[in-house]
Amino acid sequence: MDIAIIGTGNVGGAIARGLKGKGHRVTLGARDPQAPEVAALAAGAGAAAALPAVAAAGAELVILALPWAAAEAAVRALGDLSGKVVIDCMNPIARREIGVGLAVGHTTSGGEIVQGWLPGARVVKTLNQVGAEMMEANARLPHRPVMFMAGDDAGAKARVAEVLAALGFEPLDAGDITKARLLEPFGMLWINQALMRGKGRAWAFAAVEAGK
Repeated sequence: MDIAIIGTGNVGGAIARGLKGKGHRVTLGARDPQAPEVAALAAGAGAAAALPAVAAAGAELVILALPWAAAEAAVRALGDLSGKVVIDCMNPIARREIGVGLAVGHTTSGGEIVQGWLPGARVVKTLNQVGAEMMEANARLPHRPVMFMAGDDAGAKARVAEVLAALGFEPLDAGDITKARLLEPFGMLWINQALMRGKGRAWAFAAVEAGK
């Protein structure tokens, strides 16, 4: 599958490295594809690098790994993504009086907002429920980690499940895109435990069934 990762920070870099050698062709979308840090990431991940709109145009599946505050302008600058599968792995985090939390919820979600920015695309909310380290490598965990996804298009979720499996996750369908309202607070629960409660970053959620 031809995959574009828009954003070359911790999450985008981790996904790119996690997909290395998994049979996908990955292009990193960066504002300066020739920057030394982008070139080093591309070389280490076995990926190409291009301007974001160019990377997205040549991809079947586009992964958005951007800071929420910069997301709308960056996503709109990608051009028409109609028909493409788009993974939204961003949590709409904002700083509030009581600390860091979600900027939206209850009546909408970041995933639904992204779908509104890209009405012709097939948006799937996922890869927002663990830290970057677990996206890059999780085989050492005693149980296969779970990754929920939410989206309106069954075919898109099937393609996304391939990517999640390649990254070592057990894909589980949470339902339509409105269920991003569940997945984004779930992501905040991981952040709470990892960063505020001292659990650290080397863990993920798992779905453990009786008799397995």
